[in-house]
Amino acid sequence: MAIETGSDRLMSDINVTPFVDVMLALLIVFMIAAPMMVQGVDVSLPQAVAEPLPAETDQLIISVDKEDQVYINEVQVSLDSLREKLINILENRTDRQVYFRADQTISYGMAIRVMSEIKSAGVERLGMVTEPFKDQTPEEGLKTAS
Repeated sequence: MAIETGSDRLMSDINVTPFVDVMLALLIVFMIAAPMMVQGVDVSLPQAVAEPLPAETDQLIISVDKEDQVYINEVQVSLDSLREKLINILENRTDRQVYFRADQTISYGMAIRVMSEIKSAGVERLGMVTEPFKDQTPEEGLKTAS
């Protein structure tokens, strides 16, 4: 059989080497960039015995870190402007639900001040974010609390 050198036939083989090269380069970039993409406010949450709530896609979270700095999601705000910023945000939302995350080392008075500002902004439901106990199941925690 003779091989034709000047034929009009198309080559049906796909060269995957450039594709593999690009995928390996992207893998390396994402492996390096992933640890740098940590988001959120560093808060040491208190532990509690409770069932987890179903997660929603668009949550409004108010956080207070150990330096008493207040955040709306990841944006830092002053305690004095928290109420008016929440009023502006809640005008465009159908649900008036807010989650409150606070470091376990903040004072009780600070937590109450922030919750008061949240409620005075017209929030209908205020949820508290906690971590589960590491060495207890929820049933054991309820038995010891009785």
